[in-house]
Amino acid sequence: MQNSHPKITTFFMFSGQAEEAMQFYTSVFKPSDIISVLHQKNGAVLHAVFTLKGQTFMAIDQNHQNKHPFTPALSLFVTCDSEEEIHRVFDQLSQEGRVLMPLETSPVSQQFGWVEDKYGVSWQLNLPKG
Repeated sequence: MQNSHPKITTFFMFSGQAEEAMQFYTSVFKPSDIISVLHQKNGAVLHAVFTLKGQTFMAIDQNHQNKHPFTPALSLFVTCDSEEEIHRVFDQLSQEGRVLMPLETSPVSQQFGWVEDKYGVSWQLNLPKG
């Protein structure tokens, strides 16, 4: 965990799946950890903090009827450390989701792929050249 608090943190607003999503993401990325979870009386997540590969994220469950879906216009760019990691992460995130770009080589990457996971969050996965 980082010693200082980041000034800007990615914040996810889920529609009742915040805790499930955090558990899923921390099982996919290593090192990862769920730091804290505060629940509302109904069990929904009021506020949570978790880390993926050392990066801090926050999450809540929205408590109103208007759903705000995620969009690929904003995505998380993940630099993977090995071919094994990029394939494993790509496979896990695309299960019940959809592949926006299949894993393949690119002019700047040994491998690159883009997926939208089952929660609607978009992930660009990169294995740099060299």
